This record gives sequence, C-alpha cells and structure tokens, in this order.
Amino acid sequence: MTTIFRLFKIATVILQHAMNRRVLPKRTRLLRTLSYLNPYSYQKNQARGDAIRISLEKLGPIYIKFGQLLSTRFDLVPDDILIELEKLQDRVPPFSSELAIKKIEHAFGKPIAEIYFTFEKKPLASASIAQVHAATLKTGEDVVVKIIRPHVQKVIRQDIAVMKFIAKMMERFWRHGKRLRAIAVVKEFEKTIYDELDLMREAANASQLRRNFADFKMMYVPKIYWDTTRDQVMTMERIYGVQISDIDAFRKNNVNLKKLAEYGVEIFFTQVFRDAFFHADMHPGNLFVDIADPENPRYLGIDFGIMGTLSPIDQNYLAENILAFLSRDYRRVAQLHIDSGWVNKNTRLDEFESAIRTVCEPIFEKPLSEISFGNLLLKLFQTAERFEMTVQPQLILLQKTLFYIESLGRKLYPDLDLWETAKPFMTKWMRKQRSPRRLLKLFLKDFHKNATKLAELPILLHAFLTGTSKHAR
Repeated sequence: MTTIFRLFKIATVILQHAMNRRVLPKRTRLLRTLSYLNPYSYQKNQARGDAIRISLEKLGPIYIKFGQLLSTRFDLVPDDILIELEKLQDRVPPFSSELAIKKIEHAFGKPIAEIYFTFEKKPLASASIAQVHAATLKTGEDVVVKIIRPHVQKVIRQDIAVMKFIAKMMERFWRHGKRLRAIAVVKEFEKTIYDELDLMREAANASQLRRNFADFKMMYVPKIYWDTTRDQVMTMERIYGVQISDIDAFRKNNVNLKKLAEYGVEIFFTQVFRDAFFHADMHPGNLFVDIADPENPRYLGIDFGIMGTLSPIDQNYLAENILAFLSRDYRRVAQLHIDSGWVNKNTRLDEFESAIRTVCEPIFEKPLSEISFGNLLLKLFQTAERFEMTVQPQLILLQKTLFYIESLGRKLYPDLDLWETAKPFMTKWMRKQRSPRRLLKLFLKDFHKNATKLAELPILLHAFLTGTSKHAR
C-alpha cells in the first residue's frame, strides 16, 4: 500500500510541475496534447529548468541524486536546465538549525555547548542526504559538522520499494529486463544509498582515502575527528578552497586550467587502478580547489559516502579494454567481453568485432581530444545489447564517476585529451601488473595456501590410485 501511495505522490508532482507545455519537448505531441487536460498546466508561468529542479526537490533524495548526475552532463542537457540542476549539488532547501542541534545533542547525549566551542546555526551547504554547519572544537580547530536529514530514511525506503516494484515488472514483462538485471541494479543502488546514510562508514572511507593520498600533491583529503563522530553526525576538518564549478574565479587568479583538468583525470585513474578504491560521487558540489599556488592547483575532496571498489579481475578487464580501444584492436575488445562473461560465450567473435568496429571507427576519425569516452562506452553497450550483454552492477558507479570526471575536465579545459592523459598511466600499470616482481609477490602471498595443497597431493593421489586399482579388480 505504501508503494501505491508513493507512486501517487510522484504522479502528482509530475502533474504539478513537469506535465505542461512549457516543460515537455515539442516532439512529444501526444503528451503535449494531454497536458491541456492537466489543470496544473494553467498555473503561473514556470520555466522548465525551475519546474524540473523543483520536481526533483519535492520527490526527495533519490531523485535529487539523479538530478546531480544530469547536472554534469553538459553534452546532453540544455543550458537553461543545467543551470537549475547545478543548484541540487549543494543548495537543496535546508532543514532548521534547531532540528540540527537536537540531532547532535541526541547523538552525544549532552548539550551542544559541551561538544563544540562554537556552532554556526546557518548551514554552509545543504544537500539531498545531509547538511553541513561550521563549528570550532574545544581544542580550537575549525571543523564542519555533517548531520543526516530528519526522516530521510523513511522517504528513501519508500522510493526503493517503488524502484524494486518497477524492476520486477521490467524483468517479468520486458524482454530485455532480465539481461539488464534490473533487480540486481536496484539492490546495488539500495546498498549504496544506505551506506551513504551511515556517517561512521563515511568517516572510515575518508580516513582510508586520506591515507591513500597522504603523499599525493594533487589531492588533499580532510581529517576526521572521531571523538565527535557518530552514525548520524560527523565532524571533519574544515577546508578552504574554490568550488570546482567557479571557473571565473580560476581565471581571475590565473589558475592553470589545463593542469587542473589533467590532474582530475590522473586522480581518477590513480584511485581506480592503484588503489581499487574510488570516490564515486565526484559532482562539482563535492570538489574544491586550493589555488594558493595557481600553477599547481590542488583538489580538495569532501563527501565520502559513496565509494566504489574493484576486484583485480575488474581492474584488469578495464585496463585491457581501454588500451585495446586506444590501439583500435576491436577483436581484442570483443574477446575481452566474451572472456569476462559479459557477453554470451557462444557469441561469434567475428560478428561482435564487426559490430564494435562499425560503432567505433566513425568516432575515432575525430581528434582524440574531441572523443567522449563516456559516449563511446554508451554506444558500445548499445551495440552489445544485440549480443545479449549482461549489465554489471559493480561497474555502474565507475561509469557514473567517469562521466563526472570527463564532463568536469572538458568544462575546465575544452581541449582536454582524456585518452592522451590516461594512456601513459594505463601502460605503466599494465607493465607493472605483468612484471616478474609482481608475479613473484602474488606467488609468495598464496604460498602457504598452495604449499598446503601440494602437501596433500601425494595423499590424494594415493587414495585415487588405490580406488582405481580396487575398481580394476
């Protein structure tokens, strides 16, 4: 019953804000005709960007997350909508400071004056899951306090139920539903969104990322103060920088935008291939830049609720695919998809290779700096659909993050050559993976386990031969 009520709420919001002639594209003739029957469409004039943003805000955290993803797609979304969606990155309507203080005092079981020396009631930023206030610790450090929104778990639980219902219908009645693994995708998203509601987990993620980048000059991760962190409240070192979307400020301060864009790509590939642990919510609201040295700007990361991890198999598959694309080795790309199990093992290699070539060759005729890796992946997946490619939920976060990084990099520096920036890193990583030293290290790592198996081998062999000789009699 709750799912039905939530569906009704979604339909009502769409009717109020999105189902009118100012929002619907001209080519959707049927919907535009039906909009004349919608009484809400005769209300005061509302620009389509406003209508879409307000709809997403009213629908809650999951839909705001979707809007944040769209806000980075400069190549797909019209400017008037983009400007409004960018407000979802850190300017979602805040909840009251009184509620924020109550949540903090409930989490620690004492008055806020005993926890912080100062606490600013006006929030610094307000997003879909939480909002942030500036504060000072008793020991004098400037910090930010992140507080989970009240009642957000209930809304998310309802929306997840709706998504699961839609996923089940997709798998039951749509011929592509099972191949797309709609239910598995929703479950993966459910895990991700619930992880984001646990600030102890986010604090642990931040600490891990801080260790990973401790000696990395391109990226700084703020410190977590564990004594004043709980599952609903997190205290973190306050950072001072320019938001990544403020390009005018970068130009005014003569920041090297080419370096800044390339650093973003290098940070992404370092997280994915060196650490197999990456920040998977890198929209502009979560990235700032230290411009004290304009020639060598440094990224400042926040909001570590959504992190992605990759297995060694995933890492190897991605690296080999990227390098095969760069060298236009379409047979290798096709073989990798089959070997990884993404495409049916009975697929004819030559047919799949031909289909990939047909999609990729026209794209690669452009200069590499003009090629969108995100769009290339999209076209590849559309091609692979014909060969019953199975969706891999564990890589959805990676795809989303790659879209963020590419869109952001091109906005900072339109001539960014993502391929050229990534290729040396990828080649070096692959060479290291296949080096004798690494192979020896892997062997020694599993030596005890392998040695135990080798010790058991004579016993097993004796038992096998004894059994065989008995049967021979």
